Amino acid sequence: MKKILVINGHPNPESLNHALAEAYIKGARNTGAEVKYLIIADLKFNPDLHYGYRKRTELEPDLLNAWEQIKWADHMVWVHPTWWGGMPAIMKGFIDRLFLPGMAFRYRENSVWWDKLLSGKTGHIITSIDQPAIYYWLAFGRPSINQLKKSILQFCGVDPVRVTVVTNVRTATPEKIRQWIEKAENLGSKLK
Repeated sequence: MKKILVINGHPNPESLNHALAEAYIKGARNTGAEVKYLIIADLKFNPDLHYGYRKRTELEPDLLNAWEQIKWADHMVWVHPTWWGGMPAIMKGFIDRLFLPGMAFRYRENSVWWDKLLSGKTGHIITSIDQPAIYYWLAFGRPSINQLKKSILQFCGVDPVRVTVVTNVRTATPEKIRQWIEKAENLGSKLK
């Protein structure tokens, strides 16, 4: 049985991202997968990495629990909006505090290389954006996708990482929103 962790980075529980996450979960559970749901905004933690990597800040209980869920999962699904070309601040703080040397990766002594401690896991990014995906790619180079996919998940060994972009959200009709939610459920039912 596949173990899936859905991580929701949108702080608003009434958002499209919450509906997409819940639809994905429904689809995955219909296949018999074991699914856990982590809503970052519900966690109690300080998102600031005050000392960088020089000094470790003790992890709060909610972050320790979140890390156990990340270690447990075979597949992580990250659902978030794209704001100002990036992810919401609370989601970035969550990653800053958890994806630490010795946990998600390990630097090799006297080397520019590192060990990927999350190898063997796969990922999927579902992100929403108010502009056409082609414009986000051509004009800006997809910075939020590149950051999460390449600089964070693949850096730590999560591979492959698929991407689904929900575009033109601001002007979407109720019918279009319904289609996106159905698509998210379908993605979950295919465990992608």
